[in-house]
Amino acid sequence: MGTVRLGKRTEARSPAIKDFVPLASLDDIVFGGWDIFDENCYEAALTAGVLEKPLLDQIRPELEQIRPWPAVFDRRYVKRLDGPNVKKGKNKRDLAEQVRTDIQRFASENGLSRVVLIWCGSTETYMTTDSPAYETIEAFEAGLEANDPAIASSMIYAYAAIKEGIPYANSAPNLSADIPAMLQLAQETGAPLAGKDLKTGQTLLKTIIAPGLKSRLIGVEGWYSTNILGNRDGEVLDDPESFKTKEESKKSVLDYILQPNLYPELYEKLCHVVRINYYPPRGDNKEGWDNIDIFGWLNYPMQLKINFLCRDSILAAPIVLDTALFLDLAKRAGMSGIQEWLSFYYKSPMHAPGLYPEHDLFIQLMKLKNTLRYMRGEDLITHLGLEYYD
Repeated sequence: MGTVRLGKRTEARSPAIKDFVPLASLDDIVFGGWDIFDENCYEAALTAGVLEKPLLDQIRPELEQIRPWPAVFDRRYVKRLDGPNVKKGKNKRDLAEQVRTDIQRFASENGLSRVVLIWCGSTETYMTTDSPAYETIEAFEAGLEANDPAIASSMIYAYAAIKEGIPYANSAPNLSADIPAMLQLAQETGAPLAGKDLKTGQTLLKTIIAPGLKSRLIGVEGWYSTNILGNRDGEVLDDPESFKTKEESKKSVLDYILQPNLYPELYEKLCHVVRINYYPPRGDNKEGWDNIDIFGWLNYPMQLKINFLCRDSILAAPIVLDTALFLDLAKRAGMSGIQEWLSFYYKSPMHAPGLYPEHDLFIQLMKLKNTLRYMRGEDLITHLGLEYYD
């Protein structure tokens, strides 16, 4: 999480964020969750192959104690996966109530005072936002009863969490809680929300590089992005309908950062292409290539080439934990609904109706730290700096 500057630069006050705000202690956290496969966490970690076995063996007893509960799952929304550890119910309302029961039992059995739910499941097939079931709580609950196909599995988890009044974050690009009915319910129950789609690899670099190009008014003619990955995420995204959901999330970033409506001569004709290819030999070690065709003064062309060899889960796991800790903090601070200050972590940040999402990583970080300063009664930092020269 790093540090947060307080007061003037001359005061030299930059405590660690974990010491500045009252985050939950890692020693007090208990983990639980759902999966369509019934392997315990040690077995699942070995299967995933992200961490080396000698490292996993150091915490093997703790991992073996965590066994997933049966999951809400429907292959209509994730077509490339299937598993045996799946809930059964008379309708989607029944499944949602089973998830709520799981949450309540987990809290009771472990003596927990607070719970946070983070969706880390696979990318679901692309869905538009125009379903009548999304408009109100009543319409959504009627849709649960009627098994409305517009209600995907991730929405059932979102509904269960928000109905319980606990924080909910969506780490995938699915709609999930980003519909009017869930926003209304969150205001009623006091549940903080964050999402969508964790920003870890190629898109993280886009939100670092694109603001720099725009700040110097360097034109961008084309941005070609391709990825290869061989983990379960890659397998799911090999389905065109799931890829469409991810593509929309990844492609929206440049439109909002570069603002072609304000700088048409620089960005209006941008050709932005995103590709993801499933390549099993690569496993969790994702590789992203970017070719960026740019132009400067007098329209002279230039290029940027980026090759990012990264580890998908290694980049994602710490920010899942950050999100959980910050959402728990938000809940204790009486904050509910969309937590836009957590957009720092997401490709497709949730935002209030009528606003455009802020994608610039540096603005997002300023928003996050200013929110923490606000919580603790410290002055917000604008970086104006005139007081140093009076």
